[in-house]
Amino acid sequence: MTTIYAIGSNGSGQLGIGHKEDVSVPKQVLFANDPDQPITQVKAGGNHTLLLSSGTLYCSGDKTTGACGIVSGTSENDIRFYQLRLTSEDSTLNTTPTVFCAATWEVTVVVQKDEHGRNTQLYTLGIGNKGELGQGEFLFRSAKASLINNFPPDNLEVVDLAAAVSHVVVVLSNGDVYGWGSGRKGQLGQPEGIVHSPRKISQLDFKVVKAVCGREFTYLLGEPTSGRYTILGSDKAGVKSSAPEDVRQWKDVGASWGSVFVLKQDGTLLSWGRDDHGQLAPAGLPPLSHIAIGSEHGLGLTKDGEVLVWGWGEHGNCGPDTTDGDVQGRWNVIASSKYLPAESKISSIGAGCATSWICLTT
Repeated sequence: MTTIYAIGSNGSGQLGIGHKEDVSVPKQVLFANDPDQPITQVKAGGNHTLLLSSGTLYCSGDKTTGACGIVSGTSENDIRFYQLRLTSEDSTLNTTPTVFCAATWEVTVVVQKDEHGRNTQLYTLGIGNKGELGQGEFLFRSAKASLINNFPPDNLEVVDLAAAVSHVVVVLSNGDVYGWGSGRKGQLGQPEGIVHSPRKISQLDFKVVKAVCGREFTYLLGEPTSGRYTILGSDKAGVKSSAPEDVRQWKDVGASWGSVFVLKQDGTLLSWGRDDHGQLAPAGLPPLSHIAIGSEHGLGLTKDGEVLVWGWGEHGNCGPDTTDGDVQGRWNVIASSKYLPAESKISSIGAGCATSWICLTT
């Protein structure tokens, strides 16, 4: 059995907890149809949240943008997670397994398998005034999912998907990277500007396997053994110029709007970039097994099963114990396995736009 708890910003019902008030103490997330498998991906737009469980994609939050898909028969007061319906037609689109999901401020991006079981079907829905839909310069609003045609190129499939406020990046099986949306700071390579459909990021001299996006930058990584990486876009808060030389043996990476986080195989967490609200990893963190990075805060799951959180927490997303809304130079414990029944464990964590997520499995 899977149970999910959430805290943080909730003005549009994006926590899916039955109301639209911010909360700083974990509340159980409600589902129209409970997932029976753990949540493996948590992605968040400005006012909507995507939860992916074993191929099934759920959504809660602002339904007016279209980013939550085709919503029918639900009242404004029915605030919980529903299975995301990509189209109103009786179509296999609504039952085909989802492999990856991502969100810009008001757009949802979905990758599904094709008839050969390959990750090649990319759909976008919502509002994208800066090209975030990737559907050309004339389509900037779509309440039902639109397939991005002629992408990816033949014989290639998607191996990673990332997005931030207004741009999307896709890593393909041969190590090439494509992006669309706002590229005004160079976060989508050259030339700078709005990119309305998938464009290859050129001048990469290594095979990319992983991507994360900040508000105005993109961080691309090669294999953990190589330590190869590049950061495209704005150098605000030194997010490019203060990057460490060596990120070999990374286990996972994340990005807030203005900072980068690299979890090493040994459980240590590197971070650099914006830190005016304590966004960077506080000194003395115990070894972590997982990280989840939100818009301006971070979560870490320790090897002992405690969920630590730090950073900008004005919406309750860092728990109730803050200093002027921040958790700076320290961390809060917002959940711990030692208080759970013996048969339960914390299986994953997530973070969004001032939201934090804890997934329990029994």
